[in-house]
Amino acid sequence: MTTNPFGRVLTAMVTPMGPDGAVDGAGLDAVVEHLLSTGHDGLLVNGTTGEASTLSDEESIGAVARVVAQVAGRASVLAGVGSNDTAHAVAMARRAAEVGADSLLLVSPYYNKPTQAGLVAHCHAVADATDLPVMLYDIPGRTATPFGVDTLVALAEHPRIVAVKDAKGDLAASTAVMARTDLLWFSGEDALNLPLLAIGAVGVVSVVGHVAGAQYRAMVEAVDRGDLDEARRLHRGLVPVVDALMTTSQGAIMAKAALVELGVIEHASVRLPLVESPPEHLELLRAALATLPTPKDA
Repeated sequence: MTTNPFGRVLTAMVTPMGPDGAVDGAGLDAVVEHLLSTGHDGLLVNGTTGEASTLSDEESIGAVARVVAQVAGRASVLAGVGSNDTAHAVAMARRAAEVGADSLLLVSPYYNKPTQAGLVAHCHAVADATDLPVMLYDIPGRTATPFGVDTLVALAEHPRIVAVKDAKGDLAASTAVMARTDLLWFSGEDALNLPLLAIGAVGVVSVVGHVAGAQYRAMVEAVDRGDLDEARRLHRGLVPVVDALMTTSQGAIMAKAALVELGVIEHASVRLPLVESPPEHLELLRAALATLPTPKDA
């Protein structure tokens, strides 16, 4: 059985910014402390929700270094290093390792639409660049390039490719890979967290975890002990907040708005082409936050 170096309840952290668009370091620290206090044992920096696509390399590596320092060993730090340029992804992987990341998240190359053979070569190049464990990120809705079942089975043979963040929404394909490999499986789609946990996922890499970390920790633990009634209660109770964060507008936009509502960060600023939530979206968000279910043992 593969040892899990990532944790089980992770959130893809937002990158707080001031009204001028500059990264807010104190805001990053505050988000770290908020997540660590709400059931997280892993944090993802520079994921989609962290607006990695609009951060400079220096901002990205600076965010990883700051989160590593703030976490101070209290949780694992997973650094997103994906790019549609393999050489760039390799360079970012090495720099993330240098500043103390515990593991790497590697999304499939976007826009280029490589073949599956090219996808394997890309992942091998990045995995060979450091000694860190790698979690693959399968989200074809954003990248246009899914990881095929046979591709994941082949990639599982690499000693450092040990996990998948699954945001593909294909439970049959997920089951097929789990049946043929020891890859650690993580739900990357909050609406499917419980179904994926039920078929063998070991944890979640969430966006809604910004506001529901305790609930997702309780859900993971309920599945572990076979208490599916409690897991279903939490799953169903989280529907309004999942909808508010993930379908009202866009995850990074709404997660920042939610953290402002909770008093964790000062500004909900995002970088173009993202724009902040209008008042009607904030009203839906506030209503949803008021419905968060309480874990049974809280």
